[in-house]
Amino acid sequence: MAEVGAVVRRGRRSSAAAVLVATLALLAPGLSAHDIPHDVTVQAFVKPEGQRLRLLVRVPLKSITDVEYARRGRDYVDLERVVANQIDLYEGGALLPSPRIVSTRISLESDRSFNSYDAALAHVTGQPLSSSETLFWEQGLLDVLLEYPVHSDRSEFAVNARFDRLAQRVVTALRFLPPDGVSRAFELEGDAGLVRLDPRWHQAALRFVNLGFFHILGGADHLLFLCCLVIPFRRLRSLVPIVTAFTVAHSITLLASAYGYAPDALWFPPLIETLIAASIVYMALENILVPDTGRLAGRWVVAFGFGLVHGFGFSFGLQHTLQFAGSHLLTSLLSFNVGVEIGQVLVLCLMIPALDAVFRFLVAERPGTIVLSAIVAHTAWHWMTDRFGVLRQFPWPTVTAAGLASGIRWLMLLLVLVGVHQLWRARARHWSTAPSPAPKDRGEVPA
Repeated sequence: MAEVGAVVRRGRRSSAAAVLVATLALLAPGLSAHDIPHDVTVQAFVKPEGQRLRLLVRVPLKSITDVEYARRGRDYVDLERVVANQIDLYEGGALLPSPRIVSTRISLESDRSFNSYDAALAHVTGQPLSSSETLFWEQGLLDVLLEYPVHSDRSEFAVNARFDRLAQRVVTALRFLPPDGVSRAFELEGDAGLVRLDPRWHQAALRFVNLGFFHILGGADHLLFLCCLVIPFRRLRSLVPIVTAFTVAHSITLLASAYGYAPDALWFPPLIETLIAASIVYMALENILVPDTGRLAGRWVVAFGFGLVHGFGFSFGLQHTLQFAGSHLLTSLLSFNVGVEIGQVLVLCLMIPALDAVFRFLVAERPGTIVLSAIVAHTAWHWMTDRFGVLRQFPWPTVTAAGLASGIRWLMLLLVLVGVHQLWRARARHWSTAPSPAPKDRGEVPA
């Protein structure tokens, strides 16, 4: 146990107006680099008011004592280095000047004042912790109130929080409270870079196009699925309806997931991941067992069905980043799809000539198709068995009214797809068996 008190010193420079007792560093003697905390959560509020912006920050003391920071003399911790220099705030793209440290407090770990902005502000500006209070060094909290001068509380604000050095994994739970009263919550991991707190539609769109582009390039399972689509065709005219069907399908389920129409049970993500691997296995085996590409003319329907599954997979990777969409959720989702399609087009542009070169100079087309598809099927089979092992750890889902209604909606969509498929096949048979029109009589007289 150790007795801790907070001492505030105010000087002429507003950015260094307060300092804290440095005996915090003496509360845990003998700490080494291996004692860095594993998980730390930093809480913060950002609220513009008139021509000032208030920033409330709560940092666990265990992360401050474990990290080496500059101290003033032997007795005081420099709060400008500990807190203020770890976060940058921007107004209209311009970096705000150094803040004024208004107040600091040491709080017990049991304190819940940071559950709301008003309670946190009252706590930080209220009575300090009694000097008779005792606590363990790793159970204290450092609360700081900073004020920044701004031109208007209606400006565009952005933040760059760099608390990643406080622990092995740092999450900054930040809440932005604009004047319109619609607060936004952010969960930033490590150094998340520049985050716009209230992005315009074009800023959100650009960010999500970038996310979609790199998501498809970094997804090995989606790339292998595209490879299976390309191998038997390698002609743009044949690939257009297939890739278009895949795109439309994953857009439907991605939007449905974002708007809460997908199951939120714990077993659902491993189920989807297993089905994605199974879709790759199926497509690879079809390439091997169906040598006639004419029989694959209906592959767009298969691509559409599997695209619905892959859309759920895209949504899992997008859940954490939807917080950056602001009030432009639909725009961000459509932009993400645009980024995915740009990535797919780039992959196809590289994959088609590469496969043509392989089949022209290294191996004949049919044996090469079998070998490449077998390699893809082998890889996806291992993914499928591993993911199914994870899925088996979850109990069978309990049937509820909400779950049954959701299942009926997706079943209706599946029936519509089957109907479209059958209609397409009937029309294709009709076109193939229709007699050719007789040549027009040009008035020639037979010899």
